[in-house]
Amino acid sequence: MADKHFINCYVSLVWLLFVILPSTTTVGDYTSNNNCSSIEREALISFKQGLSDPSARLSSWVGHNCCQWLGITCDLISGKVIEIDLHNSVGSTISPSSIRFGVDEKQPWKVPEDFEQEFLKTCLRGKISSSLLELKHLNYLDLSLNNFEGAPIPYFFGMLTSLRYLNLSFANFSGQVPIYLGNLSNLKYLDLSTWNLAFFEWPSLHVQNLQWISGFSSLEYLNLGGVNLSSVQASNWMHAFNGGLSSLSELRLSQCGISSFDSSVTFLNLSSLRVLDLSGNWINSSIPLWLSNLANISTLYLSANHFQGTIPHDFIKLKNLQHLDLALNSEISVIGDHPPISPQNLCKLRLLDLSYSSFKVKLEEFLDSFSNCTRNSLESLDLSRNEFVGEIPNSLGTFENLRTLNLLGNQLWGSLPNSIGNLILLKYLDISYNSLNGTIPLSFGQLSNLVEFRNYQNSWKNITITETHLVNLTKLEMFTFKTKNKQGFVFNISCDWIPPFKLKVLYLENCLIGPQFPIWLQTQTQLVDITLTDVGISGSIPYEWISSISSQVTTLDLSNNLLNMSLSHLFIIPDHTNFVGESQKLLNDSTPLLYPNLIHLNLRNNKLWGPMPLTINDSMPNLFELDLSKNYLINGTIPSSIKTMNHIGILLMSDNQLSGEIFDDWSRLKLVLRVDLANNNLHGNIPTTIGLSTSLNVLKLENNNLHGEIPESLQNCSLLKSIDLSGNGFLNGNLPSWIGVAVSKIRLLNLRSNNFSGTIPRQWCNLHFLRILDLSNNRLFGELPSCLYNWSAFVHGDDDDNVGLGLNYYSKAAITENDSEMVGFYISMAIGFPFGINILFFTISTNEARRLFYFRVVDRVNCNILQTIAFLAIGLRRMIIWRR
Repeated sequence: MADKHFINCYVSLVWLLFVILPSTTTVGDYTSNNNCSSIEREALISFKQGLSDPSARLSSWVGHNCCQWLGITCDLISGKVIEIDLHNSVGSTISPSSIRFGVDEKQPWKVPEDFEQEFLKTCLRGKISSSLLELKHLNYLDLSLNNFEGAPIPYFFGMLTSLRYLNLSFANFSGQVPIYLGNLSNLKYLDLSTWNLAFFEWPSLHVQNLQWISGFSSLEYLNLGGVNLSSVQASNWMHAFNGGLSSLSELRLSQCGISSFDSSVTFLNLSSLRVLDLSGNWINSSIPLWLSNLANISTLYLSANHFQGTIPHDFIKLKNLQHLDLALNSEISVIGDHPPISPQNLCKLRLLDLSYSSFKVKLEEFLDSFSNCTRNSLESLDLSRNEFVGEIPNSLGTFENLRTLNLLGNQLWGSLPNSIGNLILLKYLDISYNSLNGTIPLSFGQLSNLVEFRNYQNSWKNITITETHLVNLTKLEMFTFKTKNKQGFVFNISCDWIPPFKLKVLYLENCLIGPQFPIWLQTQTQLVDITLTDVGISGSIPYEWISSISSQVTTLDLSNNLLNMSLSHLFIIPDHTNFVGESQKLLNDSTPLLYPNLIHLNLRNNKLWGPMPLTINDSMPNLFELDLSKNYLINGTIPSSIKTMNHIGILLMSDNQLSGEIFDDWSRLKLVLRVDLANNNLHGNIPTTIGLSTSLNVLKLENNNLHGEIPESLQNCSLLKSIDLSGNGFLNGNLPSWIGVAVSKIRLLNLRSNNFSGTIPRQWCNLHFLRILDLSNNRLFGELPSCLYNWSAFVHGDDDDNVGLGLNYYSKAAITENDSEMVGFYISMAIGFPFGINILFFTISTNEARRLFYFRVVDRVNCNILQTIAFLAIGLRRMIIWRR
């Protein structure tokens, strides 16, 4: 009896093992007793031979048992190959399949530095062999995130009829998607999505007709993101999706070039659909009614389109909706004061994104429209860049599940409500770019889960921040306060208070935390991004703090303060036992302080003094921006080691006491965009190699003692928009004709108060973008080119950013004919007066009244005064017109 019971138990155990154990085997799991067949092995070898494998991902494809090869899965019983998974894991680290078109200021999607290079080195390439047809039981094929160099999708894929999973996403296929894929009636998963991003300019897939999709009766997931469907008629693709796709659960059609819907279609038979992504198509129509009939839909992405009209009231039928994204739809309107949506039945909604649209409604009414929900599930609410108006209501405190709240860029005023403290789950809060002008309640300090707080450009004034506001913010990593008013926030914090948080980003501007460098800030040793501009700190920066952050900091902005210390203070670790306060001794005898990750260094407008460190390139090897302007007491020469800073893009050292010559080798400064060394005591020639900096946009060397000619190499800098060499006195030679040819997009050209001679080159008539020209106080002669009176930029400016100008002159203002004549007069004055009252060499081709006025002015007023008045009159008049 006992033996019978034992046998029954044994049989049951064996049966259980057969049921529970998986029927497949792959590398690292169970090993099949059955090797793969020679036919399948040879088919895989042939497939491998057609591929290029630069990173040796297929190095394990040797030996007889292909079931043990990387990426191959076999059936446990039969040994048949059933899966090939060769997706590129390097590419998958940035989750391209999760990308949707939109704007996310909270966590903007960024491509890691050098990603493309690293990614391409690990991609499989080559030709896909039709030998895969020998794998009769293949049901899973993943070739995603590789690079098949624009080859078409092989037609024979449509003959792999056992496939249930096919992923060819981001693999650089191009051409027309083969209609033969419609033969794969067993497919449950199909992903053909492709790169549609600026950093990858790969050719795209396209589709002429989508009727072949209607045969996928078992399909559960379909992603055609980035596939060009612009040639598919709306009636065709909507009919295709209204057929036999009853099992479809997720449909992604982002950035497909869809422009409209068939208005006659009011219902789509997609009863199982839970996720629909139509983002980034710029669809130019009203929001279709059939969306309201997708009863099981939980996620709906409609961002970055041109939807018009109102949001359908029938959206309240979508009772299972959890994620709704309508961002970047600026043409959706709102009727009266009604909320943009009626969420009273959308009580399961967890994410709502209405950012970058044009909703204009009272914020209080919008939030109150959620009041019918017995339990508010909303976790993320993004209303940024709209026109929501009014005060932030106290009802905000009822949204107790909120993790993310973005109110950036609206028309809100008043205070943060006291109920803000109820949002104890809140991790991200952005109230920037409004007109908030009330108070920040002490209950703000109850946000114990807050990680990021952004508060830029509001109208706060004399708001006191105490440790009570901060005492429970244990998880805070980003803390930003920037106000429109001077000293908008005053930090009144006890000198012995130790914060509970460890910040990574700190941005304070127009706040008062000084005059001494606060103790609480010295405890923040994990900072990566630091901006403390116009915060009233004086004296010096503590050595211990600056050395604690030097290894990880990427941005250090201490501009517009009263820092009074040697510049070397930031670049050395002093030996306190031998400290004598002499900056040069510190530079020579102390250990250098390194900033290996520093990208932006801004010390502008302080009271720094002393020379720059000679090995600044070693201290900051990755620096992009260096701004030491307006310290007035920084002296010595410009270290020649700057010429080896390959990453430098912005070099600003104006208004100091720098002397000596400008370093002569610019061959490695390929990325420099802006150079400002004005108002120093520099002498010598302008380096002839400066033209090797071909990215240069702005060059400001005015008010030094430079001499010689303008280097011809500057004609290689075709992107130049502003050149100011005025006030050097000794620059000479003829005005370069190449300025009108090679750098024709220049907007500001100031060569006044030098020793240039000759005539104005007629090639300068090509300077159609020129807005300011000053050639006064030189030795020019000859006829004034008539084209000077026709330069459109002087008369009709635009709103483009003017690098180095500081003003938008004549910004789309209406200018009368008389206005244009006076502009021409001012130009001629600014150019003509360099010749003084003695002789006027220009031929003034103007009307009689202007000519008389011109000479009368010369006769009556001191020349030097008129030079200034004439030049400033142009800018003043343009500024007045621009501000009308």
